[in-house]
Amino acid sequence: MSTAPTAVPKAAMRPVLPSRGLATVKSVLSGDTVVLTNGKQNVVIFTFERVTAPRMASKANGNMDDPGAFAAREWLRKKVVGKQVAFETRKQGATAGDRVYGLLFMQSPGSEDKINLAVEAVRNGHATPKVFGPTSEEEAPIDLEDPVAVYEQQLHQALQEATSSSVGIHSSDPGVRSIQNAGEEFSTKELLEAVKKYCDDGQVTCVIEYIFDGSRFRLHVTDDQLKKVNLQYANFTLILGGVASPRVGNPRASPPTVSEPFAEEAKQFVEARLLHRELKISLHGTDKSGICAVGTVHHPRGNIGIELLKQGLARVSDWSARMMNPLDVPAFRVAENNAKRTNTGVWHSYEAPVISGETEILGTVVEVLTGDTIAVLPTGEAYDSGSKLKKVSLASVRSPRVGNERLGKPDEPYALECKDRLRVLCTGKTVKITIHYERDIPMGDSTEKRQFGTIAVGKRPDIGEVLVSEGLAVTQHHRDDEEKSPRYDALVAAELSGKNAKKGVHSDKEYKPKTVNDLSDPRKAKAYSGSLMRAGKIKAIVEYVFNGSRFKLLVPSENCHIVFALENLKSPQPSAPASVVSRGQARPAEPYGDVSKRHARLNVLQRTVEIVCKGVTNGGVITGEMYIGGGAQKRDYSLEMVGAGLASVDQRKVDYGEASKTIVEAQTRAKANRVGIWSSYVEEAAPIARAVIKAKEETASIRLSEIRSGSHFFFHVVGDEAAKVVEESMRIFTAEHGTNGAPCDPKAGKVVAALFNDGTGKSWYRAKVLERKASQAKVLFLDHGNVANVQIATHLRPLEMTLGTDRIPAVAKEAILAGVKTRGLDDDDGIDAARLLQAAAWGRDVNSRIFCQNDGCFVVALYEPGNATSINEQMVSEGLARVSKPQEIEGLCAKMINSENLQALASDLQAAENYARKSHRGMWRYGDVGDEDEDEEY
Repeated sequence: MSTAPTAVPKAAMRPVLPSRGLATVKSVLSGDTVVLTNGKQNVVIFTFERVTAPRMASKANGNMDDPGAFAAREWLRKKVVGKQVAFETRKQGATAGDRVYGLLFMQSPGSEDKINLAVEAVRNGHATPKVFGPTSEEEAPIDLEDPVAVYEQQLHQALQEATSSSVGIHSSDPGVRSIQNAGEEFSTKELLEAVKKYCDDGQVTCVIEYIFDGSRFRLHVTDDQLKKVNLQYANFTLILGGVASPRVGNPRASPPTVSEPFAEEAKQFVEARLLHRELKISLHGTDKSGICAVGTVHHPRGNIGIELLKQGLARVSDWSARMMNPLDVPAFRVAENNAKRTNTGVWHSYEAPVISGETEILGTVVEVLTGDTIAVLPTGEAYDSGSKLKKVSLASVRSPRVGNERLGKPDEPYALECKDRLRVLCTGKTVKITIHYERDIPMGDSTEKRQFGTIAVGKRPDIGEVLVSEGLAVTQHHRDDEEKSPRYDALVAAELSGKNAKKGVHSDKEYKPKTVNDLSDPRKAKAYSGSLMRAGKIKAIVEYVFNGSRFKLLVPSENCHIVFALENLKSPQPSAPASVVSRGQARPAEPYGDVSKRHARLNVLQRTVEIVCKGVTNGGVITGEMYIGGGAQKRDYSLEMVGAGLASVDQRKVDYGEASKTIVEAQTRAKANRVGIWSSYVEEAAPIARAVIKAKEETASIRLSEIRSGSHFFFHVVGDEAAKVVEESMRIFTAEHGTNGAPCDPKAGKVVAALFNDGTGKSWYRAKVLERKASQAKVLFLDHGNVANVQIATHLRPLEMTLGTDRIPAVAKEAILAGVKTRGLDDDDGIDAARLLQAAAWGRDVNSRIFCQNDGCFVVALYEPGNATSINEQMVSEGLARVSKPQEIEGLCAKMINSENLQALASDLQAAENYARKSHRGMWRYGDVGDEDEDEEY
């Protein structure tokens, strides 16, 4: 007799789960039981119907598994944890605390079939059916209409397969796990030493078994490298290094404890990403008790500690952060600071003073604009754009005006002294501003509404009073109907004190403006660089931030301005200023360019820093190290930028071994933590090595058909019969089809017939579609080399197969001048280079020496008939081209069978460049171009 299926009892309360539905597997308790969740806080323990798996280890069974229990749990965990499954309930209680019995299904990989996980568990030897029904089909035939009977048959068949295959618990040695607990069977320090000694890269593989709170987990070691020291199945508690999340309460404690704010959110955040995942763990040390380990969880998608800090679900933990690699900590600090500024999560009440409207502002001074105007970042605002800064001027105070060099307007006396004093008083400090009135300030053709108020910093209730008392500013003379500062009387009294003492602007002595040497000129920078490098560590003031790693500095001890760049670093390009955009000279902004620049403005702009000058570029930029902060807070700013993913190490410096090991390690850590510019970084696949077929040098008489730049052109080989064939074929094509367009598919890369008027009338020519935009297509005329934008409907039609490039290759060959680089046609020197090439080679047959091909272009030297000096050399000697880098020449030589003539040409070109440089011809007319220009397009 077969056992009848158990009916689901009718409950007065709503069932825990519907009869069918979808859910996500939160965790796997054993080989037959999982925890389902709907993505919120609701969870249900779900056990396979009519199936049992070996019992997992617990205190009740001496921390030892039943045979095959752990393998069964791991099989199911790897298959379903974190994934969506379909459930079908068969039996459940009336309340949410009751266990639910039923079936779970997953989509079969590569097909639309669903896998019954209970049946698969039995088939793989990880579970067995419970006692049920007959043992042979002869005793009682299966009712195919009964789903319970069909399910029992599937279980029975799966059991037979598992038994016959001796898999899982049916094998001769199913495996028995004995769990070791830290603090009982072993000490945590033993585990740390074992991981350091036996595990690859000092990282141990563990399953995160339980989440106590956002920063404390129970881990189970699964790394077989620790099997030799009997620690493979060890349990220990991990404290996440560098962060501390709010504690989750314990209602069972005596007395019961409640959860701290955001504790449950932090726990859920981590559970959704780490619970029951098998990950690599780095262990740094232990807590004071020596029982809990401190470490880092390595997740493919980033650092969970940094993500917690970003979400405001944790704070930086200084005691555990000291155990970590110092290069990892800057990213934690940046993430926490961003959460603080945005009042996110646990920082929702950070810097509690409430700003009421615009009458009171509490914030940090980012920049001193003039002697009486500052830019402030309000508390609680993230510095994610320049518009977040508030410009505020001192009420009832007027400072000497800074001049305008472009308009020939000099500074007023004491203008720079007043601005610098205000910088010392408030830059980088938290200020409280009380707004008293607003004014419409003329700004060119428009006006700007400016706020005026009293600025208090530290113990100084009004820094305007300080400036006035020191004779660096004066009180504003208001009309009777104008608003003024409530402290106007105190300001007037301070001004009187300054007058009586004859300070500053009240002095009887003639003001002598201070002259500062400007070393932004390359020649001056090179001349003074030796003195700066010999000076060692020197103080400097950051006056302007170009990007995250390049600044304009004032060096008081040397009385000079310099352009300074962090050695070996490259910052992403920020958005160009509006004045540059209006002139059409702006470079496109790169990802995190503005973030990097804003970080620099927030941390170093107008601060006193310490620099060590190491070198100078041809462009006059001093390079070196920069240190910010003082005393115990002093830190290397380069490491901070790289560690936070806001700058990268110049790969050329890494290749040549010029970058320090510390800075390279900082970048490696930033990549691993996926912060900043590395947040979406994808490792490039190693290129597949291909056999190189070396070219043999050839000579030919050619005629240019298109000039793209001074060193890039298309040509026809003189006497090439293919050109005549194509010309005649396209003439016939035009005669047969007329000049009307025809429907075709103008997708990129396709060869079609395109209509063009060369001055003698419209005709069809072979063309390759480069790109399509709406009703137009950009095409390359294959037999002439010119490019044009044409209307698809009227200027394109399909090309006959007999005229395809597989039958008749393109007649126009693309080429570049060997060993030289010229600027594009958007530059005056580039236009002059193209004109030189046109004058020397256009409309006539010229001799060519074809060395090889590079990226599909022929690399050639051109010679006018009767002239032994190549056009390449003429271009360089006129200062209209530069010689290619030695490694580029070497790369071309490597492609040739015999490269003697190319090497000789390179030598002649170098001599021609030396002549052009000394003669100040072309691009050299203002001196050396410098290495920085090598990044520009030539």
